[in-house]
Amino acid sequence: MEQLAHNDIKNDQKQFPITIVCDAIRTPENIGMCFRISESFGVSKVYFHENSPTTENRIVKKTARNTVDQVEHATYSNFKELIRQLRAEKNKIIGIEITDESIALQDFNIEKNQKIVLLLGSERNGIENINSADETIAIPMFGKNSSMNVIHSLAITLYALTNQLK
Repeated sequence: MEQLAHNDIKNDQKQFPITIVCDAIRTPENIGMCFRISESFGVSKVYFHENSPTTENRIVKKTARNTVDQVEHATYSNFKELIRQLRAEKNKIIGIEITDESIALQDFNIEKNQKIVLLLGSERNGIENINSADETIAIPMFGKNSSMNVIHSLAITLYALTNQLK
């Protein structure tokens, strides 16, 4: 067995009809990792709040590596207006959040060509406007803790959803 270098790996590059909206995510490491995970899973676009650390932030740059230039992204100031716009563009709005109506990730199915928006909330308060979501999905957990880092949740969710879409 031989470990491969990055240059030895040729990924099957695809882009999926998935948009991410980061609601109140303010940690530069999480912003940077959002870029890396989004690029890895072929996300179409990412929206960050205007008060989030920018791509010029040293920690965002370091964490994101070169993926800032590879992922389409924009900022927004009005969450509700952005969601109205994305819904008008025929996106299904899905919150990654634990609610009394959440569907377990492994039971969630999306249609082949369905455009979706994944809402991510802050580490502390979750998605502030949870009622903006059409549905919520949750990752089943088996330990005592009931939550995980927002970007870990995003990675697990993107893995599951892109496997359905490909």
